[in-house]
Amino acid sequence: MTPLSIRALTLSHFRSHKTVRMAFDGRPVVLQGPNGAGKTNILEAVSLLSPGRGLRRASADEITRRPEALGWKILAEVEGSGRIHELETGAEAGQPRTLRIDGKACAQVALASVLRIVWLVPAQDRLWIEGAEGRRRFLDRMTMSFFPSHAEATLAYEKAMRERNRLLKDQIRDPMWYRAIEEQMAKQAAAIIANRAAAVDRLRRSMEDTDTQFPIAEIKLQEVDEGVGIQSSEGFSAAFETDRSRDMAAGRTLIGPHRTDLIARYAAKDVEARLCSTGEQKALLISLVLANARALKADLGTAPLVLLDEVAAHLDADRRAALFDEICALKAQAWLTGTGPELFAELGPRAQHFAVSDINRSSAVTEITP
Repeated sequence: MTPLSIRALTLSHFRSHKTVRMAFDGRPVVLQGPNGAGKTNILEAVSLLSPGRGLRRASADEITRRPEALGWKILAEVEGSGRIHELETGAEAGQPRTLRIDGKACAQVALASVLRIVWLVPAQDRLWIEGAEGRRRFLDRMTMSFFPSHAEATLAYEKAMRERNRLLKDQIRDPMWYRAIEEQMAKQAAAIIANRAAAVDRLRRSMEDTDTQFPIAEIKLQEVDEGVGIQSSEGFSAAFETDRSRDMAAGRTLIGPHRTDLIARYAAKDVEARLCSTGEQKALLISLVLANARALKADLGTAPLVLLDEVAAHLDADRRAALFDEICALKAQAWLTGTGPELFAELGPRAQHFAVSDINRSSAVTEITP
């Protein structure tokens, strides 16, 4: 099967980039240059070729280049499974984001049929020591890579929960107002729980079955409060009904998949991830992202795109070499950013290298030979 890759990328009025055109040959892509040059902006553009709001979770208006504010556009030529697809996404000024695949208007979830993308960005470095919300988002992103419909389930659940929470805050006691909302919540909650459990199982097996230089993370899902053990829609429906009085006192829904946490341990040391060193926490994250990519390759026959923003700067030379070797063994088109060429010396000609610079307040991208 032809490895999945982007063959051409054009950005128009996207963040710091007025116009950028890049061509690729399927090898990993290195973007190097000073801070503020626009390297991460290119990664963000690639991340928007998958369902969701991209690696920065930005709105359409936040992405458009200033001061023009004319809207933005991303064009990409994607090769995979023996086919070439043309993707176009963007937004006119003040308008919502649109998507066209091979010239046809599509919903965002359709991107999963063309591209699968996993990523790791510096904002996730504190994942193990901050609140559970970030870990749920990280988990749901990995889950969505296996089950694209997971995005729709989480959005539907959150919408229904907001409606239920509004009733609770308004002290509405009539059960007729709750039933339809709770049925919708219960249906989506059961799907979310099942998808997450299946994704965690796939990640565990991927880590167990692979000889890797990165530490193995033992991961599990932890449910908070009395929601522990509920998996079926019937169980959630009954729990939502039973808990209305308690939830009304709290002013919010106290059980459900929005109360899930992802717990990880450094297996070899038997230490919780939150207690590990900063370097060990980063290595555990890399291990999970690589496991995600390997599992997707086993399922789909081709590796996903792997976006790694500033990851090399946090690794010593041996770990960098190990990371690059794993990426190349996966035959994944990884996209890596860094400030200098020394960070990618171990990768050498196995990748395409581009210099990103900020010239007259407009970024320029030039391919270079390592």
